[in-house]
Amino acid sequence: MVLLPDCNQSSKVQPDNRPADEAAIRTADSAWSVATGSKNMKDFLGYMADDGIIQAPNAPLAKGKDSVQKLMAGFFSVPGFFVKWTASKAEAAASGDLGYSMGAYHLTFNDDKGKMITDNGKYTTIWKKQADGSWKVAVDMFNSDLPAQP
Repeated sequence: MVLLPDCNQSSKVQPDNRPADEAAIRTADSAWSVATGSKNMKDFLGYMADDGIIQAPNAPLAKGKDSVQKLMAGFFSVPGFFVKWTASKAEAAASGDLGYSMGAYHLTFNDDKGKMITDNGKYTTIWKKQADGSWKVAVDMFNSDLPAQP
């Protein structure tokens, strides 16, 4: 007798949750922007995965909440610092565990003479779904649209 797999059993197909995941990523991305613009370190770090990474321009890679906190404390302490970003795109993997957002940011701060500096640029953030269903930043990278200064 030959044993064959039960042909009547259909393989379990995972439901396509990408639209809901993409909406959740956009919501998290927007809320993270608000937390960052308000310089609320606790709220800012609440969106970071424990091993999350920020790759800021002209700075060493910051990995993990302690390192990210040190990096962001430097940004938050700059006089006149304010940043806001908006996602132009958010996508989630069919697997439901990873996604990304990308868009543009607007940043202002005061230079050492008190003159307001404005910077516009772009960013890409990789989000990872957590066991509780929330989305946390796995990797964030941003860079300016301004020409490099000599």
